Amino acid sequence: MDEEDTRDYREPCAQCSEVTWGITDEGKFYCRSCHNVIEKTKEVTTADSFTANARIFSISKGLRKKKKLEQGREWYLCEGFQFILKLQADAIQALGVCPQFKDEILCNLWRRYLQKSRQGYTKKPLEDMMRISKVSESSQSSDSQSLDGWSSLSESELEEGQSDENSGPASTSRSRSPLSDDFTSVCSGSVDGRFHRPQRQRARMLLSMPMTLAFCSMSLLWLRESITLSELLRFVVEGHIPYINVYQSFPEELKLYGKDTHIFRVDSFPSCESIQQHIYKIAAFLDLPRFPEITENCVLHPNILCIKYLMEANLPDEIHSYIWRVVKRTGMGEEASLTFDPLAKPMIPINYDIKAASIVIVTLKLIFKLDDEFEWSLSNDAESVNRNKEGVEIFNFRKWYKTMKQALDKANEGVEEDVARYMWQCKKPIFYSSKTRSVVVKRKRMVVNLQQQFKKLTGSVPRTPQQPPSSFQFTWDEESQDKPCFHGHSLRAFLKEGAVCDLLNTGYWHTALKQCRKEYCKGHLQLEEPHLPRSYIFILNVFSFMLKVDSALLHAEVHETERLLLKAKAPTTPSGKRRRRVLHLIPCL
Repeated sequence: MDEEDTRDYREPCAQCSEVTWGITDEGKFYCRSCHNVIEKTKEVTTADSFTANARIFSISKGLRKKKKLEQGREWYLCEGFQFILKLQADAIQALGVCPQFKDEILCNLWRRYLQKSRQGYTKKPLEDMMRISKVSESSQSSDSQSLDGWSSLSESELEEGQSDENSGPASTSRSRSPLSDDFTSVCSGSVDGRFHRPQRQRARMLLSMPMTLAFCSMSLLWLRESITLSELLRFVVEGHIPYINVYQSFPEELKLYGKDTHIFRVDSFPSCESIQQHIYKIAAFLDLPRFPEITENCVLHPNILCIKYLMEANLPDEIHSYIWRVVKRTGMGEEASLTFDPLAKPMIPINYDIKAASIVIVTLKLIFKLDDEFEWSLSNDAESVNRNKEGVEIFNFRKWYKTMKQALDKANEGVEEDVARYMWQCKKPIFYSSKTRSVVVKRKRMVVNLQQQFKKLTGSVPRTPQQPPSSFQFTWDEESQDKPCFHGHSLRAFLKEGAVCDLLNTGYWHTALKQCRKEYCKGHLQLEEPHLPRSYIFILNVFSFMLKVDSALLHAEVHETERLLLKAKAPTTPSGKRRRRVLHLIPCL
């Protein structure tokens, strides 16, 4: 009788982690292993509802017997990644992107990848799986089917994938049930988990967690949405787009077990460079055509994207006229240099946000010189003019520096605190094997208890609720004393007297612009930083924080922009001698 009453309660005991429950004479649950009595009591049913409850009990009991080792149904890794991709697409769709993003662009890219990699929409995916485990890459057949167009599958291919049961990778997996036992590993919840290895991942474009973000970024780029790659990764870090511990949202029938834990579990956030490399590889693997052109009216064009960064960096609006001149002279606003073409050689970089930030930094060097002398001396003149309060307020570089320094330090402290509090481990424990299940559960319970005790001892303040997603990390107010707004300030102090746009600065400094090969060059900022002005380093840190990229990467992009601006001719072969880190002065625009 006790077994029927305790059959539905499967929680492990808090003392011994066993699941052997009994009921005392008082109606309370107790552990038969360690005799620990808990607060749960026996559920009493009335006589009127006894017959109906008995029928429900018998049905649920029969269904429970059909479960095999509590491992759920047979499933494949592409099903798990498809579920994650759907969650990420829903989160991005909630940000207000084009309605075509999920159902038309992303879905067709995903279908094309599944068919190209023979994971779905094909009649013989098992032969391909057997070939992975038995032969080398040279013996793989080259007769994989291809698509006529990128945007949709052909009718014959869809009929091929839907002929078994339903469309999608799940339909092909259900049709293989007679042979699936041969491939199901006792240490893996998925059927093909043990075939997913790093060396094969590089050779056959096997799925990984960063690749889901690459698919999302490619779809946004095809639609020319305003969400750049750096902004997408920032939303991931802030938790608006699911990425860390997203496997805990899997359906109940998709049991994560064994080697699957290493595939879906991530311990760090990806960088912009790594996602870009995934985008290049996926686009080449899928033979995608040229993406839609980035025109002057597109939000990814430097002229428009720089306006956003000027607003967030709290810089005067008049700077944009000089940015337009820099973009025109360097040719960085031409469609040929902005439109992504996977088949082009060399491949055009798609780091539009980093390019726009480098253009802003180069423009600031043209106006303010940023040599730790010119900008500070003219700030004194602007301060004296602003005391009289005549007309439009003049931009004061010193005041802007203090405002941005305070805001940047506060933002960095908030980021460090969020990283320290970030929960990399999910609430629901996962197991690599059945032998370690009791140990993992007990260890997880101990960690939770210790965290609660430390919170009581330290009296830590509860975390503030998550802020809604925003395109801007800094906000400015003209009436605020802590965060004054400089958008409407004038650049008159940095212009020649009586001139409309002629700059007072007549020179432009830069470091050595010798071009290096990527295989030899590992960045110059670490060697050049001791010789660079502090004003330039500060502005570099401001924009690197806004884009969540490394300062060395942004400094290298500034070098590329300066090469285009100055049209410097440099040798392409690396020099054996160490380069001198000097500052050159050239005529300004």
